[in-house]
Amino acid sequence: MNKALIAAIAVVVLYGCSSSPTKDEGKAGVEDRAPTAPQATPSPGTRPVQPSQVQVNPLKDPANILSKRSVFFDYDSDVIKDEFRPLVQAHGKYLAEHPGAKMLVQGNCDERGSREYNIALGQRRADAVKRMLALMGGREAQIESVSLGEEKPRCTDTTESCYAQNRRDDMLYNGEY
Repeated sequence: MNKALIAAIAVVVLYGCSSSPTKDEGKAGVEDRAPTAPQATPSPGTRPVQPSQVQVNPLKDPANILSKRSVFFDYDSDVIKDEFRPLVQAHGKYLAEHPGAKMLVQGNCDERGSREYNIALGQRRADAVKRMLALMGGREAQIESVSLGEEKPRCTDTTESCYAQNRRDDMLYNGEY
């Protein structure tokens, strides 16, 4: 009887220790082969960097206005549209706060008009953005303006929407041109 009691207790203990299968058991798993970053151990006296403390480059952050780099113009115009003024102002403030930053403003035109006219119009557009950047605090030595005329189109169709994409200034920071 003692043997039967011990056997019964053993069965109850083993049954209680067993686990019931979960939904995922029995399915083939997918192995994660993504490389993991090595875990650095902090030096004594230093704290590990928390994800919220990591500084994101505002020029590359899609949520930041500074990631936008193009100013579009009306046909045969070098006047900065009201909708693009906040963009140019933000870049001017960035240049003022970062004296080591340099910018190249490239003026572009659509294909309508002679090459000479488009080079001159592209330069007027680039100079207009350069002036506004300087008014917002960017220094003359930080900003260079050039005209590409019609030589660097974004779109090559002969439609008004395509022409509108080519009537622009592109603002490029050092290392991007």
